[in-house]
Amino acid sequence: MKILDKYILKSFLTPFIATFFVVLFVLVMQALWLRFDDLAGKGLNFVVLMKFVWYITLISVPTAIPIGVLLSSIMAIGDLGENYEFAAAKSAGVSLQRLIKPLIILVFFIGAFNFMFLNYVFPNAMFKTKNLILNFKKSKPALALVPGTFNDEIPGYSIKFDEKFGENDDQLKNVLIKDLSAGRGNIKDITAREGKITTEEGSKYMTLILTDGYYYEDHVNYNNPYNDRKNLPFSKAHFDKYVVNIDISSFNNVDFDSESLKEAHEMYSAAQLLVKADSLKLKYDEYVKSRADNFYLRIGGNKLYKSDSAKISNLEPEILDNFELKEKVIVLDNAIQSSNRSIDNLVNGRDTFKNNRKALNMFDIEFFNRISFSFACLVLFFIGAPLGSIIRKGGFGIPMVLGITIFVVYFFISTFGKNMAEESSIPAILGSALSTIILLPVGIFLTLRATKDKGRIDIDLIFDRVVKYFHKFAKQKNLTE
Repeated sequence: MKILDKYILKSFLTPFIATFFVVLFVLVMQALWLRFDDLAGKGLNFVVLMKFVWYITLISVPTAIPIGVLLSSIMAIGDLGENYEFAAAKSAGVSLQRLIKPLIILVFFIGAFNFMFLNYVFPNAMFKTKNLILNFKKSKPALALVPGTFNDEIPGYSIKFDEKFGENDDQLKNVLIKDLSAGRGNIKDITAREGKITTEEGSKYMTLILTDGYYYEDHVNYNNPYNDRKNLPFSKAHFDKYVVNIDISSFNNVDFDSESLKEAHEMYSAAQLLVKADSLKLKYDEYVKSRADNFYLRIGGNKLYKSDSAKISNLEPEILDNFELKEKVIVLDNAIQSSNRSIDNLVNGRDTFKNNRKALNMFDIEFFNRISFSFACLVLFFIGAPLGSIIRKGGFGIPMVLGITIFVVYFFISTFGKNMAEESSIPAILGSALSTIILLPVGIFLTLRATKDKGRIDIDLIFDRVVKYFHKFAKQKNLTE
């Protein structure tokens, strides 16, 4: 390896290591902040907390690597330009392509490492993290309650409410509690306009204080025949305040090492994602076929004749012309009812259809995202290196601002493409590669510009032109007034 190659690699690796750890720290702190509600007030010991931080760190590494490549490429090449080392190399006959050749090889291996990390380390870290979060919620079941759906995590109860509010999210609105603790099914319902959760430290009970609601209970005697049970009495009453004590002793000794959650697309390697996607595709195709067959039978498609019955029976081509007025009304009424039933059936199954398709899309997107995110190292390098050559600025000033801006654009486009692919608006491969498709031409343009030595981008000149434009605009406004 030549001395120049060693010097270029050293100029790149020094800022890369620094920016990588700085970005990684920021990403980990952001992730911890987003998970603060899952961690606060759980009484977690230091070992469990450090495990969670370690897994979050591993999950953040694949995101920190492309950002580090982008920032370090701008800083390294920009520093060479600022210190006129790049100009000296050019005067000695060393082109930009030859100058960054060792960096291209290095970034290629960094991208390959990122793919291997995403394929083997990331799934395991995500598996551990999701199970830890699930166990955190089990240690404080009140915080695991989700608005808008029946929560069955607490044994013996099914709880539903519209929303949480209050300083500690301990107050509930429009509460419905189905008491199943007697083991005889749903015989007791409690509704309330508002509710408040209180749990004392170390207590084995979670207390729900309900206000302004109704209490309903069936008095069922299972020794009686089934027909006699329908005539048994029930209790119903209105209350201003009602207290429900729920036994949560089973949550006091949560095993944080338990791994009950195993089905999530982030937890699979690339090969496993392909196998899982194929199995889901078969199930999805079977579901779509069964829905299509059901719809075909529902509308009576199997009763249609292959030949034109009107010609054979000498009937009028217009079907309604073969009926009297009253019969026409009956035929149209039956057709409208049949159509409405078919439409209702399709509407009711729409959410299930979308969820099945979305579950399949998530596995496809995860597979292509790992390839795209690894390739992002090269794409962002071919943006950062020529950009550094053009602006000729090193350090953590302008390069940091430009690098963060470019990555935010990349991340925004990537997220936009992922969301569109999830909703089946575009194919999964296109949604995952959308950021690369848009930014790769930018990298090619900047590389050509830097190779042809079109000159640096004068940031001060751009700002001066913007300021002059606004001064001119303000002056014209004053003259018109």
